Amino acid sequence: MKNKLPQGWVECELGEIFDTSSGGTPKRGNPEYYQNGTIPWLKSGELNNSIIHTSEEFITEEGLNNSSAKIFPKGSLLIALYGATVGKLGILDFESATNQAVCCIYQNTNYNRDFLFYYLQLKKEHLVNQGKGGAQPNISQEIVKSLIIPIPPLNEQKRIVEKIESEFKKIDEGLEYLSNAQEQLKQYRQSVLKSAFEGKLYKTTEWVNLNILDLCDIINGSTIDKNIEKQFGEVPYIKVSDMNLPENFIEITTSTRFVNIKDIKINTIIRNGAVIFPKRGGAIATNKKRKVISPIIIDLNIMAIIPKNQKHLSSDYLYYWLQKLDLSSISNGGAIPQINRYSFENLFFKLPTLEEQQKIVEEIEKRLKVADAVEKIVEENIEKAKQLKQSILKKAFEGRLVPQDPTDEPASILLKKLNRKGAKNNEHSR
Repeated sequence: MKNKLPQGWVECELGEIFDTSSGGTPKRGNPEYYQNGTIPWLKSGELNNSIIHTSEEFITEEGLNNSSAKIFPKGSLLIALYGATVGKLGILDFESATNQAVCCIYQNTNYNRDFLFYYLQLKKEHLVNQGKGGAQPNISQEIVKSLIIPIPPLNEQKRIVEKIESEFKKIDEGLEYLSNAQEQLKQYRQSVLKSAFEGKLYKTTEWVNLNILDLCDIINGSTIDKNIEKQFGEVPYIKVSDMNLPENFIEITTSTRFVNIKDIKINTIIRNGAVIFPKRGGAIATNKKRKVISPIIIDLNIMAIIPKNQKHLSSDYLYYWLQKLDLSSISNGGAIPQINRYSFENLFFKLPTLEEQQKIVEEIEKRLKVADAVEKIVEENIEKAKQLKQSILKKAFEGRLVPQDPTDEPASILLKKLNRKGAKNNEHSR
């Protein structure tokens, strides 16, 4: 069904007026395709919804000629076809090849490229919803080419782009302010924790300096059989991905897997009062720590630390002490970072009495509660700014953002000029 168009506009499928192509990946095992390469080669993860000024990798002429990779001209519009970045856009500021997860939309001089760029931003969800695949949908060139796009008069396209960019500039200035506020809140939280464990939030009697291994047990996670994991059981089985929720504690959701203890060989159940965190790979850099508030089992990429005696060490005091610890600073720093029991050998606790620990926790939470309230307001305003951008785009492509000019060349005439013969500049593609 045709969209309701503003007066004087027409529409057609994107593929009717634009040529498209995707890239390719030279065989990774052949160093002659990459070593000392001079041809920029972009991956879909490098698309930034803006102008792309550089590439992370380069390929050789031989790599280009022996793969489906091809060089796309400067000014081309790129869109990610699959993976975590599906639907993301980029505009080339230089000639570049890409991998197969990127679709190039060649420029057509009779259609404003930036007008199309903003329209594709508006239609991202529509495109992604047509995708197929597992956890991450894939879209195809055919889906991109079959997208119905509006065609206003060329001068009107230019006016719409100018107005969008003017409005977005104001929003981006506000977003920068909000982003700075988030960073200041992060620094404030760390300042609160630092002060707390230096005795500046609550005056204590005497601190005892003890090694954390004398106070806590370190527990490693384990792998369990996939078939067992699919069963419904009594104990949640927690993976690193289950730690992505914003709460400070492990939250059981509809996606959480459960296991039956009698079906597995793991004897260690992580009890209430433990703190868990990623112990392997890039997840360490996320610096996530979560409280355990009900018994769980953890996978081999997670480690738990728990007080040996909660009459000496409060689990909440331990949690906040760990919150100020950068996990990356205690990892082995290898190609695949790891944290093990020995990572804690040189970490010492300044331990007051249990009553004083509780007072310190109260002072921490009182201050962090204020920070959390401010953070919520900041996040709400960031979300409102994003929604405002979408509202501006919607208004723009309904013809309600700028006034029309009756002297503009009609879009019906423009459509006759928008033919595929002028869509691709063959001089710049190989």
